[in-house]
Amino acid sequence: MPTLADTVGELESIYDPAWAESWDAVGLVCGDPGARVRKILFAVDPTAVVAAEAVGWGADLIVTHHPLYLRGTTSVAATTYKGRLVHTLIKNDVALFTAHTNADVADPGVSDALARAVGLTGPLTPLLPAAADPRRGLGRVGTLPAPLSLRDFARRAAEGLPGTAGGLRVAGDLDREVSRVAVSGGSGDSLLGTARAAGVDVFLTADLRHHPASEFVEEPGGPALIDAAHWATEWPWLADAAHRLTSALAARGITVETRVSETVTDAWKTTAECEELK
Repeated sequence: MPTLADTVGELESIYDPAWAESWDAVGLVCGDPGARVRKILFAVDPTAVVAAEAVGWGADLIVTHHPLYLRGTTSVAATTYKGRLVHTLIKNDVALFTAHTNADVADPGVSDALARAVGLTGPLTPLLPAAADPRRGLGRVGTLPAPLSLRDFARRAAEGLPGTAGGLRVAGDLDREVSRVAVSGGSGDSLLGTARAAGVDVFLTADLRHHPASEFVEEPGGPALIDAAHWATEWPWLADAAHRLTSALAARGITVETRVSETVTDAWKTTAECEELK
């Protein structure tokens, strides 16, 4: 079995912390570097339910996409849910590691997995390349095997992504033919202008706000929009990250067991009809 230090070293060779944004918080959150790692749980969010899943399965390490302490902290007292989470992990010898914006821009990274999940084929190129390496960057642009109507592509995307209460929202002519597609895992309305400049037929991302999206679709000639749940657009990356880690360790003759959490940690749990609220 590898040590936690061995495992973190492999993860950071795949998702270099230097690629993370300056405001981000990536890397090892808690755990003894000398501890042995047999089981690793991959999840989008470091939440109480994910920690409970890890403890119940007997995991030694949780790898999440989202940080627990993005803005830092001066206390891990069990007076907050984050403090209680840290206490749960330490008491049960479960380490926590985060790969966030460094995984977003990796090659392959979060958006590569999203692109494959919604049916894009062929080579994928960054929507917004990284200055240091044009193969890395935010988002991906790819093509469909054959053109589809926007309606049918939205159906394909819904089938390829895990279900959430909000589902998918679509803006544009549903009969429009689409072939060239841009995707970006997580919040993507900062890339609306970049997607337009890329000349794609549709841009699939998450967390599109009303005003930017409304103004965007009013301008003629731009891409259609598909807005999915933030969690759903990043979840496909987990299996890819698990595969890359196990392959890297296997090359050294090391075997670990991995599991992708299927627990939906999207904040929204249900859709209520107006009649039910009267």
